[in-house]
Amino acid sequence: MTHAARTTATIIRLGHQGDGVAEGPLFAPRILPGETVSGIRDGHQLSDIRIENPSEARVQAPCRHYKSCGGCQLQHATDDFVAGWKIDIVRNALAAQGLETEFRPIHTSPPQSRRRATLSVRRTKKGAMAGFHGRASGVITEIPDCQLLAPQLLSAIPMAEALAMVGASRKAPLSVTVTLSEVGVDVLVTNGKPLDGPLRIALAQVVDAHHIARLTWEDELIGMEQAPTQPFGPAHVCPPPGAFLQATRDGEAALLAAVKDCVVGAKRIVDLFAGCGTFTLPLAKNAEVHAVESESSMLRALDAGWRQAKGLKKVTTETRDLFRNPLLAEDLNPFGAAFDVAVIDPPRAGAEAQATQLVTARTKRVAYVSCNPVTFARDAKILTDGGYRLDWVQVVDQFRWSSHCELAASFSYVG
Repeated sequence: MTHAARTTATIIRLGHQGDGVAEGPLFAPRILPGETVSGIRDGHQLSDIRIENPSEARVQAPCRHYKSCGGCQLQHATDDFVAGWKIDIVRNALAAQGLETEFRPIHTSPPQSRRRATLSVRRTKKGAMAGFHGRASGVITEIPDCQLLAPQLLSAIPMAEALAMVGASRKAPLSVTVTLSEVGVDVLVTNGKPLDGPLRIALAQVVDAHHIARLTWEDELIGMEQAPTQPFGPAHVCPPPGAFLQATRDGEAALLAAVKDCVVGAKRIVDLFAGCGTFTLPLAKNAEVHAVESESSMLRALDAGWRQAKGLKKVTTETRDLFRNPLLAEDLNPFGAAFDVAVIDPPRAGAEAQATQLVTARTKRVAYVSCNPVTFARDAKILTDGGYRLDWVQVVDQFRWSSHCELAASFSYVG
């Protein structure tokens, strides 16, 4: 029996997925810059890795599931290293567009603060198991001591397993999205058995036994003990099942604080890609806000929250696909009553078409929230070429120990 020859390599940087990258390129998961490693080369990947020379930034992973679980990528590095790396991701994305600016200190959400997760749950011979998939694997790793999820979410694992016992097929795992609300856990299940009478009865029993605030099976409501509301400023909103929500309350608060810095003194604000009102409703304490979003169900939830809240200024809503049909300059300056500030929080694709219209409208200030530094930098280039100054950027790391990076930024029109 012959053994594959081992390759030795020195890691020069991290890739965008958090893997160590050596010349070649050669990718080594969970390895840090400066480390010398040996392993078996398979194309551009290195496996069976041994660390010959560890980095000073290497630490013992705080979670015992880290080696087998694919939920985190960077628990083997110090917090300071990860923070610097994420800031550099944004800085380098801007530099690629010829841009630079002031960076505010990074804000990182604490451990055990994730309020939303999608669990994979499958039936076994002895019952059921719930967890996350391993790295590039279909194998589910159970996560009873997960250091990422809020304790209330971890306590929902038995409920997810109970759902699998009655509603999962033998062939495929359930996908169970659990979200913490003000009154309990909001649950959305996909990839389960087709609903019929007996399954509805069994699922309703799980709702009662585990006190689920709301259970939705695919797109059908099974039961709701209480409306699973989320607090947005003084308003309490019941989002539709599966609606977008910031990953942690802490991260949401940090992004909101940054946005508020951008809108000080504004009387009229347009909130683009408004979702269920994460920014709209807190900002309505001091300004009139027009919320634009493509999903009408989210806007209905936002509007209901606004109508039931006290002390908020006027909020209007508009269902509109801002990718295909961005607000035009005349929409941003209706009858000469221009919006003072545009708040924009697009999906990963960014908002190229909308950024172009903001330039034409010369909206005084833009508060830009992004989950993709590359598309943010592209849009920032459009704005700065069109007369805006990029005042500052703040990286917000609410996806702790992951390669995911979010930010808030302030733009001012200077002509």
